[in-house]
Amino acid sequence: MDNMESRLVRLVQKGDQRAFAELVELYKDRIFHLSYRMLGNRHEAEDLVQETFLRVYRNLEKYDHGQKFSTWIYRIATNLCIDRLRRRKPTYSLDAEMTDQEGVDGYAMLASEELTPEGHTLLSETQVLIHDAINSLPDKYRTIMVLRYLQELSLQEISDVLNIPVTTIKTRVHRGRDFLRKKLEHKL
Repeated sequence: MDNMESRLVRLVQKGDQRAFAELVELYKDRIFHLSYRMLGNRHEAEDLVQETFLRVYRNLEKYDHGQKFSTWIYRIATNLCIDRLRRRKPTYSLDAEMTDQEGVDGYAMLASEELTPEGHTLLSETQVLIHDAINSLPDKYRTIMVLRYLQELSLQEISDVLNIPVTTIKTRVHRGRDFLRKKLEHKL
């Protein structure tokens, strides 16, 4: 896979648009799943996939061929996810009453997070519990757990993506697993 990726990257750097389309095809689903797991929102994840590939295309001349392409693209996507999560800070209170409607607060304006009947069919009860538990992790643990167990990256690859020492990654994986174990021990 690495030789094919290197060949595609070199072709894209020479201006081959079809080679870039092949790179997109290789990674679009992986980047979407990573983004969706980190952000928990399908539309944001779709936007982030596009933004990731736009960044890849604009910065391909900076790509170091001594590094795995997958590590480089995951780093871009992960950093974009982290930036998005940081910007999510609410600037208003959901408890405040709406000024134009008496007795209605911000909660009434939120879309329902309940799954559709089709969604219930697709997700088993266990998957829902695990997904909720992962989403309840603090960002620094959630990012690492998604990369490790859902994207199946090695500890070294996660270290390269996040630019954090492997020892820190190991500690966060351990703490993340402990958190998930405590959260799920009475539910599973």
